[in-house]
Parts: sequence; C-alpha cells; structure tokens
Amino acid sequence: MREARGWSQATLGERLDVSRRTVNAIETGKYDPSLPLAFRIARLFDEPIESIFQPGNDA
Repeated sequence: MREARGWSQATLGERLDVSRRTVNAIETGKYDPSLPLAFRIARLFDEPIESIFQPGNDA
C-alpha cells in the first residue's frame, strides 16, 4: 500500500512519527506494531485495521 502511493519507507515513517527502520521491520514481519500504531497505519491508509493486519500473518 505504501509503494502504491509512491511513498518511501522514510516518508511513511515521517507520517506515522516512527523511524524508517520501524517501517521496514513491520513490512518484513520482524516487528508487530503496537495497537495504537496499527490504528494510525489503518487510518492513514483509510482501511479497516483487519485488512492490513491479520493474526498469525507474518507478512
């Protein structure tokens, strides 16, 4: 979804007030975002949180 909007990881990080490394870790499944961060991501992309994050989904 980030790439579809033409955003870099750094750009998304700035919009979410997190580091580029955090965005990379979320995208590669190495880090599960906190619930507040997950909701911020869902709001930013105007998607239901369930369409972005699924329990047990590593990607």
